[in-house]
Amino acid sequence: MASPDISSLIPIFLTLLLSLTTRNVVIGLFAGVLSGVVMLNDWLHPLDSFGILVKDHLVGQLTDSYNAGVLVLLVFIGGFVALMEQSGGGQAFARRVTHWVSNKCRAQISAWLGGIVIFFSDLGTPLIVGPVFRPLFDKLALSRQKLAFIIDSTASPVAILVPFIGWGVYIMGLLQKEFTALELDLSDWQAFISAIPFQFYAVLAVTMVPLIAFKRLDFGPMAEAERAAERGEIATGPQQELTPFTHDNARASFVWAPLLVMGAVLAAMLGPLGFPFEKISGSVFRAALSTAYFSAAVTLISLMAIYGVRRVSDGIAIYLRGMSNMMQVAIVLILAWTLSSVGKELGAAAYIAEQAQAGFPAWLVPAVAFLLSGIISFATGSSWGTFAIMLPLVIPTAIAIDAPLYACIGAVLSGGLFGDHCSPISETTILSSTGSGCDQFEHFRTQLPYALLNGSIALSGFVLAGFIASPLILAAAIMAQLVLVSLLAWHQRQRLQQQTA
Repeated sequence: MASPDISSLIPIFLTLLLSLTTRNVVIGLFAGVLSGVVMLNDWLHPLDSFGILVKDHLVGQLTDSYNAGVLVLLVFIGGFVALMEQSGGGQAFARRVTHWVSNKCRAQISAWLGGIVIFFSDLGTPLIVGPVFRPLFDKLALSRQKLAFIIDSTASPVAILVPFIGWGVYIMGLLQKEFTALELDLSDWQAFISAIPFQFYAVLAVTMVPLIAFKRLDFGPMAEAERAAERGEIATGPQQELTPFTHDNARASFVWAPLLVMGAVLAAMLGPLGFPFEKISGSVFRAALSTAYFSAAVTLISLMAIYGVRRVSDGIAIYLRGMSNMMQVAIVLILAWTLSSVGKELGAAAYIAEQAQAGFPAWLVPAVAFLLSGIISFATGSSWGTFAIMLPLVIPTAIAIDAPLYACIGAVLSGGLFGDHCSPISETTILSSTGSGCDQFEHFRTQLPYALLNGSIALSGFVLAGFIASPLILAAAIMAQLVLVSLLAWHQRQRLQQQTA
């Protein structure tokens, strides 16, 4: 490993610069990796460096047993998610939920519960929940901005808290690479689970919806949108609305039956090994998850064929397309792994740790990690790309200066989600507005105050976590959310009364 100096950060700076200017994380990561390989070869023969990049770095990441296991699992997850989205089961399940809806509160809670149940696909939630609940919200004079907000609050925020779907597998892949490089005796599963109580923003985003629904505590532009909806003004968007797959024979069991099979397979394979109370190897865990997802996919394909929704051959075709849809995720992961490996060879982690030890306060690391992750995610519109950039920087720093590791990991994940929610170019922002039939800017404008409120509470939580890394901070954050939302809603009502007096 090279002696650490500031030049070792050139690949990281280049990755950040190009990711932010092009708003494409793949371009940034590739440029950073290539520049690092050129530096390792003393800037000579840059054309040869590309061949070295492929032969000695990319191929090495692909042949690593851990990396290969993660990529295989992601492929199985992609196939299953595509089947779920194209089975019609999500719509059938959501329609079942709407049967007991008779008022505004129940409509919001049912959409919220629907988004939580469709936890396996953050991008599938707008496709499934939005079109089903849109007519109901219109009928009950609820704004489409509110529906978009509920969808956005239950898509990524729920998905990022689940360790055995695409989000969790992707994040654990990034974590394990850093633990291995730093020779830490930590498992990716242990770290992910331990960081959940510090994912302040994700939890606050989820809890915000029932708080507002039960207490009718809307404030800011959302309160204005709700009053406009009561007057019959619907904020439709110029974009094409989503047309999800539906079928008269689709059943709600298309959602719960495959998930039940998945849980049973996991219990059968991991239970005898003591999971989740005893540590098991990552390879065994990924093998069990792959088997569970494949079994769930077979179950769903069979159910669709039995009920005459899709032929077996059509189900297999959808499954294979879903597998190929994970290609971009795999590319980001491989480049992130490679950038971390190249950075280690250049001495980047050692240099960052050395500078941090020179005077950066340990208690400040979680808060700074949250802010930087939020800025990168806001500018790029990609929380996944933010994780790939920030985790290799934050984890070595936290270890070097004894900052609370799990709080720092939670800060990166929370910051990436926070920036994504605030960004008008985020994929989830676009899909949530499209699924609800709402103008994209209207969704961005009405959601922003809620995101900023939750982000402020989360930032305060991370400052506190720098001193006492206790999960009880999450409970305090939820209480602060209740108080602040109540105060803002009260102020909104007082101002409205003054205007109408």
